[in-house]
Amino acid sequence: MDEPAPFSAPVDPVDPLDPLDPVGPDHPFDQLLRGVRADGGRMERRELPAPWVLSLPEETSPESLTLYAPLRGEVWFAAGDGRGPVPLRVGDAVVAHGRTARTVTLSGAEGTELLVGTYQVRGAVARRLLGVLPPAFAVPGGEGCAEVLDVVRAQAAACRQTGRQVVLDRLLDWLLVCTLRSWFDDSPETSAETSPETSPGASPGWFRAVGDATIGPALRALHAAPERPWTLAALAREAGVSRSTFAGRFTRLVGEPPLTYLTGWRMALAADLLTGSTATVAAVAHQVGYADAFGFSAAFKRVHGVSPSAYREGERAGERAGDTAGAAPPYCCPA
Repeated sequence: MDEPAPFSAPVDPVDPLDPLDPVGPDHPFDQLLRGVRADGGRMERRELPAPWVLSLPEETSPESLTLYAPLRGEVWFAAGDGRGPVPLRVGDAVVAHGRTARTVTLSGAEGTELLVGTYQVRGAVARRLLGVLPPAFAVPGGEGCAEVLDVVRAQAAACRQTGRQVVLDRLLDWLLVCTLRSWFDDSPETSAETSPETSPGASPGWFRAVGDATIGPALRALHAAPERPWTLAALAREAGVSRSTFAGRFTRLVGEPPLTYLTGWRMALAADLLTGSTATVAAVAHQVGYADAFGFSAAFKRVHGVSPSAYREGERAGERAGDTAGAAPPYCCPA
């Protein structure tokens, strides 16, 4: 017998371009990346003398991604996982997140020029990205990414152009998306038995499942309208198979049962709605598929460990503390 999903009250129309909008026909990959942004001055070009070794800085925020891309010369990358260093050439990139152990190193010869961009990861939806990425990984230059890097390099040299920093931020966003897309596309598939810890080179199961002929339509429908009163039967109808076939295949591909995945996704959306808007807890509950605040609050606390109101206050206090700490120093062109 299906576990019923909470009844959803109708919701008001919302802006399809709003990153906090829980509806909209987006690929899960796009939704995860919406909260990852280069934001003002966290980019630099480094010309490094020989010999040099660069480690992930201690001050890197746990909720951040750092991208390293050689602009000139050859770089060696070691992820600290016991395997030997691998060479990086112009067009390649390394992505590391702040939750990794401080064992990621880059080294190289004289005359190396390196682009370093740091991206803050904001919101529960975007933080799910950190949960599926390995601590650090290299991505060979692929179709499109090398061209983006050329544009970034040219814009970085334009020190006195009006609006240069805004342009650089958006180009760095583009470069990160291009790099992560290449990694997701080229990495091996995960299963219910694997995870970023046990299989650090594997992409998450849901990424492959979106393209599956059976599970893909249901997964896309779930992401497009998480507020709908989904049941196992309703999702199976989207897939065009029986409930047992759907549940088994979904769990095998994604790594967790359909309704568990649905709850986790709804609670991530709800967390971002709580911190990014002034909507009441009841209004947020309706937007993610719950008819009343009580049932929603109980589910939210099971997932996040605190009530919706406490979560909102805690996140906003953290944002205020971050604002007080001040912005990062602006990008400086080489002398």
